[in-house]
Amino acid sequence: MTSPIVVIVITAAMALTVPSVNGQTELRPILPNSLLNYANPPLPAHFSLNGIRNADTTPNDNPTSDAGATLGRVLFYDKMLSQDNSTSCASCHAQSRGFSDQDRLSTGFSGGLTARHSMGLSNARYYEPNRFFWDERAASLEEQVLQPIQDAVEMGETLNNVVEKLSATDYYPPLFERAFGSRDINSQRIANSLAQFIRAMVSYRSKYDQGVAINFSNFTAQEEQGRQLFNSRQTNCRSCHNTDLQLMDQARNNGLDAANADNGVGNGRFKSPSLRNVSVRAPFMHDGRFSSLEQVVDFYNSGIQDNPNLDNRLSRNGQPIRMGLDAEERAALVAFLGTLTDNEFLSDSAFSDPFQLVESELPNTGELSRPLAIAAILALLLSEDSSN
Repeated sequence: MTSPIVVIVITAAMALTVPSVNGQTELRPILPNSLLNYANPPLPAHFSLNGIRNADTTPNDNPTSDAGATLGRVLFYDKMLSQDNSTSCASCHAQSRGFSDQDRLSTGFSGGLTARHSMGLSNARYYEPNRFFWDERAASLEEQVLQPIQDAVEMGETLNNVVEKLSATDYYPPLFERAFGSRDINSQRIANSLAQFIRAMVSYRSKYDQGVAINFSNFTAQEEQGRQLFNSRQTNCRSCHNTDLQLMDQARNNGLDAANADNGVGNGRFKSPSLRNVSVRAPFMHDGRFSSLEQVVDFYNSGIQDNPNLDNRLSRNGQPIRMGLDAEERAALVAFLGTLTDNEFLSDSAFSDPFQLVESELPNTGELSRPLAIAAILALLLSEDSSN
């Protein structure tokens, strides 16, 4: 039988050799054991049509890989990319909102407001001019993803500091190694992996996507009326939002104002994102001026302004178009836009925040583990007891 002295010593050994973490926790990325499929999603047949394929911005020197997009996912949600570790890319691009922001202007790391509304990222991979931001100032997605990190309002950090922060963690070097073959961390690899993750944000499971293959027999009568109107000469919507991804072909002036308060690309022209998931992306336009799709449809129906640089697709006989839609037709257009919502995409764990609060890992102090310490003390005491 073990003596009371042995029990007391064992208890003491357990307390001494395994220091308490005192409830300390930290945010760490928790990733699945097997890589998720980012590189080859099961896209429907209409994604292979020329209009969509030609709009794919994936460069030959940075194809999307499962490991690269996984690293990009962690970076996208990591607040260490900001100056005070308070703001991540996801702070202004929420998955449930098609990776846009519910606020008209986004709040940066120190409380400042961005100059424009946060653009949705659903199907950002597809845009034939291969320019990014509302004003197209970035010549590639790889160039675009580094600008918010360094922006004085948005994240306010330097790339050198970001590299130092990431290098000091125990989880980033292995992620970089798996993605790029070595543990080297640099700004180009950060850009490449973030771009891969954003290009992987392909929305292809909407009601509209399901309808393409079956001549939209899954649509309600109202949704089908809206689809017909969207494609009609009366509205001319499809001339600017073309292909089955409803993509802009170039930046355009849509007559928001008679005079340009913001010149955008130039002469009041702006890039517009794909309309995929547009129903969850309010507010709308580059300045977030419209709070609902009903307001957007009303604007195009009767509110386009006679801007000197108004796109010719929005004018007839030298005047801004007036569609003349009645209330039923306007509601049908809104219903059609709702068929572009991809609820699986909006909740897909592959695009969700991987960071979780976990108990801090104990440092390696060189002490014996709890079982070994107990065994050693038991052996010592039993040896002494037998010698007596």
